[in-house]
Amino acid sequence: MKISFIEIYKYSIPMVPFTIATGTMHFAQNIFIRVHTREGVIGVGECSAFPMIAGETQNTCYELSKDFAKMWVGKNALDIDARMNELHLMIAGNFTCKSAFDLALYDIVAKHANQPLYQYLGGEQKEIESDLTIGIDTPENMAQTAIDFVQRGVNMIKVKLGKNAREDVERMQRIREAIGDKTILRIDANQGWSYDDALFALTEISKYNIQFCEQPMRKHNDHLLPQLCKLSPVKIMADESVFTHYDAESIIRNNAAAYINIKFAKSGGINEALKINAVAEENNIACMMGGMLESRVALTAKVHFAMAKNNIRFYDLDTCLLGHKIDPVIGGVQYNGMKLVLNTTPGIGANVDDNYLKNLEQTVIK
Repeated sequence: MKISFIEIYKYSIPMVPFTIATGTMHFAQNIFIRVHTREGVIGVGECSAFPMIAGETQNTCYELSKDFAKMWVGKNALDIDARMNELHLMIAGNFTCKSAFDLALYDIVAKHANQPLYQYLGGEQKEIESDLTIGIDTPENMAQTAIDFVQRGVNMIKVKLGKNAREDVERMQRIREAIGDKTILRIDANQGWSYDDALFALTEISKYNIQFCEQPMRKHNDHLLPQLCKLSPVKIMADESVFTHYDAESIIRNNAAAYINIKFAKSGGINEALKINAVAEENNIACMMGGMLESRVALTAKVHFAMAKNNIRFYDLDTCLLGHKIDPVIGGVQYNGMKLVLNTTPGIGANVDDNYLKNLEQTVIK
């Protein structure tokens, strides 16, 4: 199944400002692509650039996408390993951009097999319920947001921390006091703490019944994670410390995390995410399916992946609920409260409205 041409769009989505430890995002810096084949099968892919975490911007992804597309035109879309290896040989890293191309290929192969993606990956429908995230704000505002979430029926709340350890403890105290003990609380420091701050914060915050903490320190402090894991009363999940299955192997070998967060924008898509999950599963390390600020296109692909792999036990799939002002996606996964519902359409089963795309910066590579 030969690739005939590829459409590339600067898929910007305006949003309410969202703040984490490393910065504030004012719009989703996404790329959307369509890979067309001579047989008429079209694969869609999306990536969401989060420069503070992955080191890529929408502009770098857009320009690199043109080079990727030129390399792929005329080649077999069904040979995913070969196509992705070409991208890895062409340029190191840049996993966010690569993930859009990876998703498009998996969309094509699943459509070619006439199966929804989760079935093509060996899975079946199961219930998936996401958390909902609170960005960094004052303790008072964050507590009020948590109250609003609970009143809306949210059962799991993820709280962004990492600006100031002592204020972070107050944030969690206010939130837990405001919502009571029934709601699951998770925290994510996004690499914001030093080792000493992490140990202090996790020890104090453990009083408020925290399920786990994502990425307490910078990746360059991974050598300190084993000791932190031993001393912390809160279980630690590796996020920015794991981009590839080689990272996962290292983290697991060093007893440096209890869980791993898989994101397509870090792994380069499904192809590598499968390897990360396999390494984790072999070592009895449960994983979470997470993301950046994707629309429901990539979100749908993530739900397919989560349904296909039972080792994915935690779900942080609220990306397009984090202040997206527009939803231009046709089809795809739907929210029923915080539960995510897929249909059985072959492939990913989502696309973007042409009326939205026509006003975006775009290019076609033939």
